[in-house]
Amino acid sequence: MKNLKYLFILLIATTFSGCGVYNFTGTGPIDAKTFQVNFFQNNADLIEPGIDRQFTLALQDLIQNQTNLNLVSTGGELTYEGEITDYRITPMTATADQQAAQNRLTIRINVRFTNKKKETDDFERTFEFYYDFPGNELPTGSVLNTAIQTIFERITQDIFNESLAKW
Repeated sequence: MKNLKYLFILLIATTFSGCGVYNFTGTGPIDAKTFQVNFFQNNADLIEPGIDRQFTLALQDLIQNQTNLNLVSTGGELTYEGEITDYRITPMTATADQQAAQNRLTIRINVRFTNKKKETDDFERTFEFYYDFPGNELPTGSVLNTAIQTIFERITQDIFNESLAKW
C-alpha cells in the first residue's frame, strides 16, 4: 500500500511537470508588453492601391487578437517593418486556344522584426503566398478582395508564427 502511494505521487508529479505556460495561440511566454507595426510601403512594380494599408492593419489586428501585447505608434519592444516587394498576376494553365484557364495572384512581403528584449529573435525575411482564380475572371471587385484577404491571412499568420510562436 505504501508503494502504491509513492507510485501515485510520482504519476501526478510527472503529469504536471510537463505542463508549463500555455495559451491557445501556441506562443510561449512573451517578455514584451508593447509592439508596433510600421507602415509597409508598397514597392512592387505593379501597384494595387490600398494594399499597403490593408496589410499593415491586418498584421496589427492579428497580433492584437492573438496576444495581450499593447499596440503603440513608437518605441515598441517588438517592431515589425518592411515593404511589399512583389504583386503579380501570372497565368498558370492555358486552354487549347491559348487563353489562361487559371491565373495566380502572388504577393511577396519583406519583413524586418526587432525584439528589443531578446535580440537573438531579430530577423529579416521574405514571406509570400498566392491565390488562384479562374482565367475568365478579372482580379477586381470581390475576386480581388477575396484573394488579398486569403493571402494576407496566410502571410500575417506566418509572420506571427516566425516572430512569436516559434513554429
